[in-house]
Amino acid sequence: MTVLMHELKRNKLSLIIWSAALAFMLGICVLIYPEMSSQMGEISAMFSDMGAFSDAFGMDQLNFGEFMGYFGVECGNTLGLGGSLFAAIVGISALAKEEREHTAEFLLTHPMSRARILTEKLLSILVQLVILNGSVIAVSAICTFAIGAEVQVGRLSLLFLANFLLQIEIVALTFGLSAFMQRGGLGIGLGLSLMLYFLNILANLSEKTEFLKWITPFGYTDGSHIIENGSLELGYLLLGMVFAAISVALAYRHYTKKDIS
Repeated sequence: MTVLMHELKRNKLSLIIWSAALAFMLGICVLIYPEMSSQMGEISAMFSDMGAFSDAFGMDQLNFGEFMGYFGVECGNTLGLGGSLFAAIVGISALAKEEREHTAEFLLTHPMSRARILTEKLLSILVQLVILNGSVIAVSAICTFAIGAEVQVGRLSLLFLANFLLQIEIVALTFGLSAFMQRGGLGIGLGLSLMLYFLNILANLSEKTEFLKWITPFGYTDGSHIIENGSLELGYLLLGMVFAAISVALAYRHYTKKDIS
């Protein structure tokens, strides 16, 4: 587990900053709810009647006057976008940085196969995602308890699970791209994550564009659907996991035979 531990140490500062930032944003989002709850009825009515804007963010399906509806839209979108950006960063830099920083020659001379190196790098990313989500869940739970909000634990758990799976898919897609790169692709990774996020917004706008949910992992992390129905969109989820598996398989196939420059 030498590579795994090295990667965790290497990314320690980034992980701490992202975990603290996301946990802080969700904590603040929860803590301000009591101050806003008295006005939430009017806000909910206003947002639900804003046409395409309401459809894009699922505001027409949930009641902002209730904590679950508020959390599903406000906190769900914050976690979804923030978590996906972190996943894109660690995924896209996992392999490309070795050639960019000229450390590949040192790494690949160790008595371990390239497949093992890839496996340990993936495991280190998984550990980072677990720490990130664990921090966010812990802070959200503490803040929710502090304001005394009534929650549906099962539906909140599904929301957090969906976002964790979203991050895994983003990591897999960017990890696959990273295997084909020789220089840093940070812009590509972040661009991919943002593009998938906005594809989901487009998918919510019209029935004609709803097919885009089959492309973007944000299709199965829609907080309005999860909170309202208490279930995940399994079709979108399964296809997303297929995309993730293919991306990782391509990374293994290419990187184990790749000429390192």
